[in-house]
Amino acid sequence: MTEVLSRRDLDFLLYEWLDVESLTSDARFAEHSKETFDAVLDLCADIAHKHFEPHNKLSDATEPRMRPDGTVQMIPEVKAALDIYAGAGLIAGQFDESLGGMQLPTTVARAAMAWFQAANASTSSYPFLTMANANLIATYGTPSQIDDYVRPMLEGRWFGTMCLSEPQAGSSLADITTRAVKQDDDSYRITGTKMWISGGDHELTENIVHLVLAKAAGGGAGVKGISLFVVPKVLPDGTRNDVTLVGLNHKMGNRGTTNTLLNFGDGTHCVAGESGAVGYLVGEEHRGLSYMFHMMNEARIGVGFLAISLGYVGYLKSLEYAKVRTQGRPLGAKDPSSAPVALIEHADIKRMLLAQKSYVEGALALGLYCSKLVDEQENTLLLDLLTPIAKSWPSQWCLEANSLAIQIHGGYGYTRDYDVEQYYRDNRLNPIHEGTHGIQGLDLLGRKVTMQGGAALGLLDARLSETVRRARDIGGDTAAFAEQLESSWRRIVDVTAALWSTGDPALALANSTVYLEAFGHIVIAWMWLEQLTAVDSKSGDFYDGKRQAAKYFFVYELPKVTPQLDLLSSLDRTTLDMDPAWF
Repeated sequence: MTEVLSRRDLDFLLYEWLDVESLTSDARFAEHSKETFDAVLDLCADIAHKHFEPHNKLSDATEPRMRPDGTVQMIPEVKAALDIYAGAGLIAGQFDESLGGMQLPTTVARAAMAWFQAANASTSSYPFLTMANANLIATYGTPSQIDDYVRPMLEGRWFGTMCLSEPQAGSSLADITTRAVKQDDDSYRITGTKMWISGGDHELTENIVHLVLAKAAGGGAGVKGISLFVVPKVLPDGTRNDVTLVGLNHKMGNRGTTNTLLNFGDGTHCVAGESGAVGYLVGEEHRGLSYMFHMMNEARIGVGFLAISLGYVGYLKSLEYAKVRTQGRPLGAKDPSSAPVALIEHADIKRMLLAQKSYVEGALALGLYCSKLVDEQENTLLLDLLTPIAKSWPSQWCLEANSLAIQIHGGYGYTRDYDVEQYYRDNRLNPIHEGTHGIQGLDLLGRKVTMQGGAALGLLDARLSETVRRARDIGGDTAAFAEQLESSWRRIVDVTAALWSTGDPALALANSTVYLEAFGHIVIAWMWLEQLTAVDSKSGDFYDGKRQAAKYFFVYELPKVTPQLDLLSSLDRTTLDMDPAWF
C-alpha cells in the first residue's frame, strides 16, 4: 500500500530542520520528547491507514443524504473511524492538561493531522472543525462555557462548527442578517439562515456546537455590529434547540462531509414557546468578528494543510504509478523492438514529478514553519503576514500537483478506478474554502504588509536575509539560489512601496491576487533555500532528491514572478478600466 504521506520527509522537516525537539525546553511542552512526538505520529499514521483511508472512496461515492424526517444518513464507516480517533485522545492533543489534553506542540499536532487529511479529507473535516471551535471557546469563553462545551468536544462526544456565511452575503460578513435578541436570563434568541456549514448536521455525536455570527442591537452598521454566540443543537437541559437542517449542498469534492443550509429560529423546534434558537454570548457584544478570526485564521492554515496533504498523497500515488507502469521507449532509442521502459524514465514525466515534489514539499515546509511560529508565540506579526500565503499557495499549487498526478496516469487518471481524480476534486474546494484567493490577496496587500508601518514585512525581511546569509556561506548552487531569492525579494519590497505610493487604494489593490501569487512563490523559494541549508553536505538519495527539487523550483518556478512583478510595477489599469457593459 502506498503511503499517504512521507514519514521520512516529516522527520527531516520536524527534527533536522525545525528542531521541534527544542520546544520541550518550554514549560508547556516539558513532559514531551522526541519519543512522545514519534509515538503520536506513528499512532496517527496507523489509524489513518487502517480506519480513514479504506472508506475514502466509499464516502465519496455514497455522500450524505437528508432523510424525509430531516436527519442525515451516512455510511457507518465514518462514525466508526471518528470514534477511534476520539478514543485515542487526538481531539484534545493540543489542549491543556487541565482540559484532558496532551499539550502537544502545534507543529507536531498539525503534522499528525496531515495523515488523516491525506487519507480521507472528508472524514478528517469533522475533528478539524471541532478542534478549532473548542480552541476559540477555550480562549474567549467563560469557565462555565468551557466546562459545558469544550470538554464534551475534546472527549469526542460532541462536534463543533463555524457559522459565518449566509445565502445572500457569501464572504461579505458586513451584510449578514442573522439577528440576536437578548433575553432576561442573559441568553439570546437567534434568528436567521446560515449557508455552507460543514459538519452542520449529522448523527455522529450526541450534540453539535455551532459558533454563530449574528448582529445584536446597538452595534452599528457593518461588521461592527457582529457578535458571536454558542448555539448548541441540543440545549444543556436536553431540549432540542430551534436549529433546523434545511438541505445539504452537494459539492464536487469532500463529498463525505455534510455541508448544510441551516435555519436558526424558524419554529420547527420551538423552545419554550418563543421564537428563535437559544444562543449564549461569547465574550463581549459587537466583538464577534475579532473572536471568529481566531478560528478563521486557524482554519485557514488548516485548509492549507488539507491542500498540502491532498497534493502530497496524489504525488506519492503518481510516483508509484510512474515506477511500475511501462510505456514507450526513451528519446533517441535506436532499437524500436526494445522493451518499453517505466514511465519514470521519460524526461517529461520526471519534470511533472519534480514539479509536484517541489510544490508539496515546499508547501509542507511553510505549513510547519507557520505552526512553529504558533508554538514559539513570539512572532505573531510574522505569522499574521504568512497566514494568507499558508492558505492560498498550497490551495493553488498543490491543486496543480493533483492535476499533474492525473496527467501522469494518462487516461486512467481521470477514471474513478484510480484515486487521483478524487484528490483533485477534493482539493479544488480549497482555493475557495475559508476565503478565496481574491480575499487572501486583499488581506495580504491591503492589511498585512502595511500593518504597524510595515513591521511584519520587516520581520520577514530579517528572517529571509538571515537564510540568504547562511546559504551564501555554503557556496555552489545554494549560494547562487540565495542571490536569486534576494533579488526577487528586493523587487517585491520595491513593488509594494510603488503600489501604495499612488495614494489610490483601488489602483494599489486591483491586481492584489497577482501580488499574492508572486509573494507566495518567493516565500516558497525561501522555504526551499531553508531546506537546502539544512541538507548542506549530507549525502544519500533523500538529500539528493531535496537538492534537485530545490533546483527545479529556482530554475522553473521562481522566474515566473518576474513578469508578475513587471505587471504590478506598471500600475496597470486593465481590470479597473473594464466597463461591465463590455463583457
